[in-house]
Amino acid sequence: MSNPNEDSPMILQRIFALALLAMCAALAVMAWPYQAAFSYEPVGPRAYPLLVLGLMGLGLLYLVFRPTPIVRKDDEPELDRETLIKITACVGLLIVFAATFEALGFILSAILVGLPMARLYGGRWLQSAIVVAGMSIFLYWLFDRVMDVPLPLGLLSVLEN
Repeated sequence: MSNPNEDSPMILQRIFALALLAMCAALAVMAWPYQAAFSYEPVGPRAYPLLVLGLMGLGLLYLVFRPTPIVRKDDEPELDRETLIKITACVGLLIVFAATFEALGFILSAILVGLPMARLYGGRWLQSAIVVAGMSIFLYWLFDRVMDVPLPLGLLSVLEN
């Protein structure tokens, strides 16, 4: 007979996964009928939430039917003060990104957030600046030109033809 203390994490993980799966299903039902009065994207406004919810649902189904519980290994880092500070800083930087997205535009707000985030995880100044600026410009080009998803230029709109 198995030890009840050994089965407890598995049951809790499955209950948590089922609760999140139910939330995903409810959100998908809410997102399905969404139609915008005008659409400036080729796939419409409901495709992205449904795609994300579908992928989350697949991952959660895996967690529900997973044969063994997820256990913490000895080689995993502790959730110590330094890690919590990094997580809090990342959340704060994402809030800054959302707040400056329209005014500064995608490229400048991505650089403003990306540089401290790269430094937070040990990047050197020059390499971080080059990679963050390059990725910001590349991602703007990819979304705006290739995928036809308009992103705001903000302060850089004077450079647009």
